[in-house]
Amino acid sequence: MPYPPLIEKVIFHFSKLPGVGRRSAERMAFWVLGHSREEVSALAQSIVELKENLKSCRLCNNFAQADVCMICSDSSRDQYTLCVVEDPKDVLAIEKTGAYKGQYHVLMGNISPADGRGPEDIKIGHLVNRVQSGLIKEVVIATDPDNEGEMTSLYIIDRLKDKNVKVSRIGLGIPMGSSVEFSDMSTLCVSFNSRRKIQK
Repeated sequence: MPYPPLIEKVIFHFSKLPGVGRRSAERMAFWVLGHSREEVSALAQSIVELKENLKSCRLCNNFAQADVCMICSDSSRDQYTLCVVEDPKDVLAIEKTGAYKGQYHVLMGNISPADGRGPEDIKIGHLVNRVQSGLIKEVVIATDPDNEGEMTSLYIIDRLKDKNVKVSRIGLGIPMGSSVEFSDMSTLCVSFNSRRKIQK
């Protein structure tokens, strides 16, 4: 027997979430039904606020609630090292390790001709401008070790070859084809500690 249309509608929307199938969506729908109106309203309001109030940091493109994110506004961090990642979730993964205390630059994607994404579709121009300011002494490339991440890395190296900056790539630990976001903390620590300088 099918559920009433209102329940089916909620199940349909929950099942769109990553990693959520029909059965999990059903459990979420019945969780909503089993809790108070206040709890459900608080959940719904927090989702709306997240969508409306979270923005990109004007300096690094990381998640921010203000004009500048918490990392960029932290004066105790190393101002001379810039770690380049593909996505804000990569920043969160690296921060959990405690292995890196510098600044970040989030590209908001990678170069992927197969998906129609070129250098103009991600924040590489902004990265070059930051390096040209003269403050940055080292750029650590921490794009994913897959085909798109490597292609993006090579393009960044080429764009920075005539700039007076050391360029390094995170090293051992992350296997080819995996992603920074899903790497465990010890693997990321090893990768940062074994980063290698790139000959431009």
